[in-house]
Amino acid sequence: MADSGVRNEVMTRKLPLPQPGWDNHEFWEATQRGELRFQRCSDCSAWRHYPRPVCPDCGSTRHSWELASGRGEVYTWTIVHGPTLPVFQDDLPYNVVDVLTEEGVHFVSQVLDVEPEDIRPGLPVEAVFVPASEDITLVKFRRAG
Repeated sequence: MADSGVRNEVMTRKLPLPQPGWDNHEFWEATQRGELRFQRCSDCSAWRHYPRPVCPDCGSTRHSWELASGRGEVYTWTIVHGPTLPVFQDDLPYNVVDVLTEEGVHFVSQVLDVEPEDIRPGLPVEAVFVPASEDITLVKFRRAG
């Protein structure tokens, strides 16, 4: 996976941040190490994200946290022109993308350093890790290659 180039910098704005819990703390611990990990069913081998206690494919409660490639492509996206929260006002316009990972997982995030008009379906991307606080590192994407 690509290095974000911002590992030593932490965002300082008061952004709304994810709250790790019993079902997703392994995901957030992995992102702090610069790893993208998804749950994988121990019975049917289905990958899944968002983290949850039961496999949506077979109903199993058994899973492991597997290392993902961090690579995928833009499946769909939108460009936000009006903030959903005032804290995002300075970022306008910004993109929200659905990345289809190589593992078949849809992951909602943002593509960094790409102009809105350059985002397209099938755009190859790779994960980068952006520290947002001392405890939370966000998964974003950059154009691959």
